Amino acid sequence: QCADAIMRLKAEYHWHKKEFEKIHFNFTNGFEVKYTEWQKGRRIKVDGNTTTWDNGSQPSSSYKDFWKYMEVIFMYAGTASLEKELVAVDINNMTIGDVFIQGGHPGHAIIVMDIAIQENTNQKVFMLAQSYMPAQDLQILVNTNNEKFSPWYSLSEQPILITPEWTFSSSDLKRFK
Repeated sequence: QCADAIMRLKAEYHWHKKEFEKIHFNFTNGFEVKYTEWQKGRRIKVDGNTTTWDNGSQPSSSYKDFWKYMEVIFMYAGTASLEKELVAVDINNMTIGDVFIQGGHPGHAIIVMDIAIQENTNQKVFMLAQSYMPAQDLQILVNTNNEKFSPWYSLSEQPILITPEWTFSSSDLKRFK
């Protein structure tokens, strides 16, 4: 899913900085899955729509076990849960790593990869990326509405963001807490 790559980018960033307490995601049913619990050897047990922790493994902070954690996240979290987890951001305060997201089945999410200010107009422009499955593939989006400006986007003319596959409004911009 598109949300998988966004969650992976966030988790990998914090894992490599050893900020393990910042790695947590919610399943679609609302269950919060903290990586620090996973490190303790606790594993997820899902029965229908009920999710609980199980003490089934040895404690570990290895990358291999981190990846197992992420595979569980990919299975039970997506745009529907990620949209609820993120907080709204005013479009004028956009930063790299913010996410345009519409949760649902299907929903879609894209991530802000870069921001620049055009010298001659002082206009803020941004570059976007998206992914589908698997989570290791990430693509920079082309701007099909303005090929000379591509891959950059701007919301200065209208509060709607039209990408090759999805349309977002400026109110769809969110970020991790």
